[in-house]
Amino acid sequence: MHLLSFAQILPCDLRDNLLNEPRRGQLLEVILDLGRFPEARYLGEFGGCYLRNTKVSVKELEHAQNSVGSFGGDNRAGIEGTLHRISAIRSRKGAIVGLTCRVGRAVSGQVDMVSDLLQYGKSILFVGKPGVGKTTVMREIARVLADEFHKRVVIVDTSNEIGGDGNIPHSAIGGARRMQVPEPSMQHRVMIEAVENHMPEVIIVDEIGTEAETHACRSIAKRGVMLIGTAHGERLQNIIKNPTLSDLVGGVETVTLGDGEARARSCQKTVLERQASPTFDFLIEMRDRHYWVTHQTEKSVDMLLRGKNPQVEVRRRDKMFKVVIEKSKAYDKCDS
Repeated sequence: MHLLSFAQILPCDLRDNLLNEPRRGQLLEVILDLGRFPEARYLGEFGGCYLRNTKVSVKELEHAQNSVGSFGGDNRAGIEGTLHRISAIRSRKGAIVGLTCRVGRAVSGQVDMVSDLLQYGKSILFVGKPGVGKTTVMREIARVLADEFHKRVVIVDTSNEIGGDGNIPHSAIGGARRMQVPEPSMQHRVMIEAVENHMPEVIIVDEIGTEAETHACRSIAKRGVMLIGTAHGERLQNIIKNPTLSDLVGGVETVTLGDGEARARSCQKTVLERQASPTFDFLIEMRDRHYWVTHQTEKSVDMLLRGKNPQVEVRRRDKMFKVVIEKSKAYDKCDS
């Protein structure tokens, strides 16, 4: 049972409570903060619930720390052979004073939301709030592209989140290859190394967040490699307005129009326009696990910069969990 190895890092009383908890299948994460009550959070529920009425001790945090692999420069560690992720909060002196223990699951059946898009071989960027399932989707797309589409897939796995901890990647990624990243700041270098050394047809990268990584993405896309990535932000507008990430959707520049052009467009003389073609052809906003808004990046960015409302495609599951695709829906009419 995948929860067993997760439970091993927890104090004994919490371990037994969680393994006997009817909602254990929905467990999202366990929070252990020094001097506070331990807390569990479940999928689909707001807030958390306390697991006992005694506070977390230094000894319990030390036990958890010794049970997992060493923490990287991003203060994340994993449990070998699993997809679980342990993230640390440290004091100013470097001691661990809090842990977020997140359950990693190899969930299948998500990829049918985008299987038609994968056939085009175009690059796709996923955005959405934390916990909406972006990494889970990356994992399954990697497996499907490698095993069903027979593509050469390389995952650049910065925190070992997609392929799990340890030197042998988790079976959830199928035949995709995984490159580990020594330090988070080196992610962009490993992305370029993957292309130059291993001849991939697809590169998968989680959490694109720095200028160097956005430049690496553009460089990779220009070489004709399909990119599947995630970025921080809930909506397309967040990416457009983020100076670090806007290059992923083409970048934004200020243009001064001539009098005639400004009159013809019925707008001011200074306008914002897309600078270049987007690195990612499609952008998918994961509003929740079963409601995705799909943009054709170029068209949507141009419309939004002109203050207009783009047409998008909504992908959602109905009550029978079948995928329903609504084409040409007005963007402002999508559920928030």
